[in-house]
Amino acid sequence: MKPFWRTMATGALLGLSVPALADVKTGVDAWQQGDYAKAIGEWRPLADAGDPDAQFNMGQAYKLGRGVQADMKVAIDWYRKAATQGHMRAEDNLGLLMFQQGDRAAAIPYLQRAAMRGEPRAQYIVGTALFNGDLVDKDWVRAYALMTRASASGLSQASTSLAQMDKYIPEDQRKQGLAMAAKMEQGKGASFAATEPEPIRAAPAPVRAAELPASTPPRPASPAPKSSAPKPQIATAPPPPKPATPANALPKPATSGGWRVQLGAFGEEGNARALWNRLTGKVSGLSAYQLYLVKAGAVTRVQAGPIASSVDASRLCSRIKAAGADCMPKKI
Repeated sequence: MKPFWRTMATGALLGLSVPALADVKTGVDAWQQGDYAKAIGEWRPLADAGDPDAQFNMGQAYKLGRGVQADMKVAIDWYRKAATQGHMRAEDNLGLLMFQQGDRAAAIPYLQRAAMRGEPRAQYIVGTALFNGDLVDKDWVRAYALMTRASASGLSQASTSLAQMDKYIPEDQRKQGLAMAAKMEQGKGASFAATEPEPIRAAPAPVRAAELPASTPPRPASPAPKSSAPKPQIATAPPPPKPATPANALPKPATSGGWRVQLGAFGEEGNARALWNRLTGKVSGLSAYQLYLVKAGAVTRVQAGPIASSVDASRLCSRIKAAGADCMPKKI
């Protein structure tokens, strides 16, 4: 198989944290207008003072090289500072970037937690590791569950890996994996048996990556012996799903549901409504969802819904992020 190394795709715009703090929002506004230097000028003093949202945004800037020279080590440092303070998106990005930069064993605990939160790229990586027994103990049931969830989010690489797994994982274990995936979807069960990441084993050699064959239905003939069966190997975190693919089509609004997507938070309600008006003009079909302006003290959070499931919420966020806006699934 041909080598399959890929870097995480990034766009000209990125999802940024927009808390009520005016200076952080000023930086986000400057960023979206292309004034990266001004954005960095707003965020850096706040980040140095310990603001986790500003630290996360600084990590994004150094990852993309906007307003500063791209520096993955500095980006990782900023993500880590924000993650230490409980910034979940920073922790997700930290694990993905560490993995991309080759620090795979250290990245796995972050990726496991991100996978439990429903991050599709993390589910893909951890699912592959569990299938191969690389860095973590082999667990085909859990691997199949995570890959199923990542595939349901529209991640094409996960769909390809899932088809490959179908050839080697016994039917009873696949059924157990599907049941586990359903529990993850319903929020009734964690992706892992314990809240702490599974023990990490030192890799004897650099983790290999190989391109997987195109997704095809399982062959009716008997599979090759497991001892000789090729395995899908861990690959660098894949790019987010492309909006144009049918698997990533915009989900239809639900009449009721326990999920919404959060698009930002503002100190003034007028700014919240302005964001909604901009996004409904950019994201086709978003206007069909109901706008929720949720008050939390002096902050107005912009949310859209109702949404039937976390999978649909993630798919909607993928479309919104593709338009250059921030988005986060929220269980209500």
